[in-house]
Amino acid sequence: MSKQAKLYITGIALGAVYGLAVRGLIQFKPGFQWSLSLLWVMSIAFIIVLPFSMGYLTVAIRAREGAPSYGVRIFLPWAAVLMALLGCELVGWEGSICIIMIAPIALLFGSIGGLLAGAMVRPLQPRIATASMVIVAILPFLVGSAEHRLAPTHDIRSVESDVDIHASPEIVWTNIERVRRIDASELPRAWNRSVGFPRPIEATLSHEGVGGVRHATFAGNVLFIETIDEWQPQQRLGFSIRADTNSIPPTTLDEHVTVGGPYFDVLHGEYILEPENTGLVRLRLISRHQVSTDFNWYARLWTDAVMRDVQRSILYVIKNRCESEPSQIAQSRP
Repeated sequence: MSKQAKLYITGIALGAVYGLAVRGLIQFKPGFQWSLSLLWVMSIAFIIVLPFSMGYLTVAIRAREGAPSYGVRIFLPWAAVLMALLGCELVGWEGSICIIMIAPIALLFGSIGGLLAGAMVRPLQPRIATASMVIVAILPFLVGSAEHRLAPTHDIRSVESDVDIHASPEIVWTNIERVRRIDASELPRAWNRSVGFPRPIEATLSHEGVGGVRHATFAGNVLFIETIDEWQPQQRLGFSIRADTNSIPPTTLDEHVTVGGPYFDVLHGEYILEPENTGLVRLRLISRHQVSTDFNWYARLWTDAVMRDVQRSILYVIKNRCESEPSQIAQSRP
């Protein structure tokens, strides 16, 4: 094995081990009360600064022996970041959803760290190179300490989806006030389920009118308790949403993306029926959810996308059921 190959392997190993060690410190908090206040997963220090430091350390090992190419500076950190993410998933520290959400921004800032290391570290200045690596290694803890003093912001997001249905408002209303059990074969292909988000099962209704309670069930024992606050038959159905967090097993959703948890919650849902002169009904589904992180500007991209994808699946099922219902009624007549 060439010396250059050994440097690459050493750099990747250093970056990945460093990242896993920091994540392990957060996971186990081995007797250090300060570890909780300095660094936690849902923080800028972890999501952004830690991958930056991993990228810097990965490339710095190579740069101490000579200036690396820009390709090495950009892509060598990816190996360290991906190895650390895979390690976190294998040992159960993070779920698939979190890994997929973290990966794009972690890879980006890993490359930024690698580019800076390629520019800063010089073979003829070994002491400066070593000092910079030490500073970068403690940087996530310094940022986390400052970040800990700031309260997370609460961002209320609204997501709207719609579909045109060839059916009467009466039929559409019947299929939204209650949603009978959904077979998996009725659902369209959706990326949110591919990354581990549970599929919708059914929605029951205690009684009609304002104050009625819907139980919206998803796979994995995920239950949303929906209290109706808007009831206009064949026009509008609105409901507040509360996740029954006690019924959600820890194996269903990663603790960092659990609905009703400290970082993400769904607040309200609303169906609006808009009959068209052409005989169509435009069905709109609007939801509001809350994101509470130190990096809402990034997290909301994912929460909006997940909610939109879930809503698309639900509307797909409703549309197919409504449009098949008239023919089923006709077939049942003597």
